[in-house]
Amino acid sequence: MNRLTKAAIVALALTTTAAPLAAQAQNRDHREYRQERREDRHDRREDRREWREDRREDRREWREDRRDDRRDYRQSRHNDRWDRNNRDWWRGRPEFRDYRGARNGYWYAPGRGYYRVDPRYQSYRWRQGAYLPSAYRGYYVSDPYYYNLRPAPRGYRYVHANNDILLIAVATGLIASVLHDVY
Repeated sequence: MNRLTKAAIVALALTTTAAPLAAQAQNRDHREYRQERREDRHDRREDRREWREDRREDRREWREDRRDDRRDYRQSRHNDRWDRNNRDWWRGRPEFRDYRGARNGYWYAPGRGYYRVDPRYQSYRWRQGAYLPSAYRGYYVSDPYYYNLRPAPRGYRYVHANNDILLIAVATGLIASVLHDVY
């Protein structure tokens, strides 16, 4: 046998034994790769589950905090409301810092200050069913809850007129109800 033939036989033997070994190694690599991918997917799934649980817990805590804040706010506002029997209820309230008592020819709107009034309305006694002139419809009550008023219905607003609070129809100025002598 010549040298070339021996080399060919050895090469053939190596390829026939090496090819299955290489394929086996490749299969093992592929199995390991698939296993790693499976583990990665599992880890990502676990991470998403933990993230969702954390987010759910955060929302739950936020809702509880918000509920507590609303409860505290309601409690504090309940203790700090308008009292018809207390004539000095308005003292110390920030919207009344400019209030210096009744002034002839002017009305006072809390938080807005004094504004000039037509003399015929200076001591006018407002009544339900009358109309508030358009010049005085813009002095809205900023916090009806403070005065123990229910929320205004749709299309209505509470306004300050002299020391009264009127519930008026925004479009027409029709007075639906009157709260006399607030301050």
